[in-house]
Amino acid sequence: MNDRQETLVSIARNGAVMVAVGTFLAILGPYGSSAYGWPQVWIYWTGLILLGAVFGHLGGRSLRALRPDWPRWSWYVAGALVLTIPVTAAVFAINTAYGGRANWSELPLTTALVFVVAAAVSALGYALDLLETSRAVARAQTGADAGAAAAAGASPALLDKLPVRLRRAAIVSMSAEDHYLRVRTDAGEALILMRLSDAAAACAALDGARTHRSWWVARAAVADARKGDGRGVLILTDGSEVPVSRSYYPALKEAGWF
Repeated sequence: MNDRQETLVSIARNGAVMVAVGTFLAILGPYGSSAYGWPQVWIYWTGLILLGAVFGHLGGRSLRALRPDWPRWSWYVAGALVLTIPVTAAVFAINTAYGGRANWSELPLTTALVFVVAAAVSALGYALDLLETSRAVARAQTGADAGAAAAAGASPALLDKLPVRLRRAAIVSMSAEDHYLRVRTDAGEALILMRLSDAAAACAALDGARTHRSWWVARAAVADARKGDGRGVLILTDGSEVPVSRSYYPALKEAGWF
């Protein structure tokens, strides 16, 4: 399956989930929405869920682009917060039209109730994302096993700075954060005081490479890659996306990473 087909399948799957959630809420009829009757209540909830999905995706994707080093759950929290605004506006407008007047005193409560649903739907999206990631990890297990076997090749200059529980784990990626270095392994991650250049040198025996002035990635951890005009993005088996800068792209392309 090519990238375009995978994207279409993902959109169709997520759309089906959102319609299913909207249908479930329509049957449940929370917050007095059952008063709209069928099929209006179904249109009401399905439309709101799809509207929220669009804005939630945009909000989460924006935070992921701005803060790729933040944990994945934070992207879904951002999505829930962003989608609450337009969905609240839509709910308030519908309630105003249905009731014949705008009741501004109900706006805070409406916002809170919308956020409750937004948080629940975002949590569902996060769970589905984790499930998809686990499937990607399973598909890349052979490569991950090879990376684990190579983990012993990292030098003590790096391993001695890691917690004991991570010293025998496979190094997945490393990213610079101010004066610190976040080392991600298949057994967890740690923040240590070390320069990325020194850490990359300590991993010279491993099958990995610098992809950006702030990133080093193990090749076995790469599940997919997207290329652009002299730059690219690596998608790792844990679902995270790592930037590839123009200066590192040619060497990685020559090495067959793209």
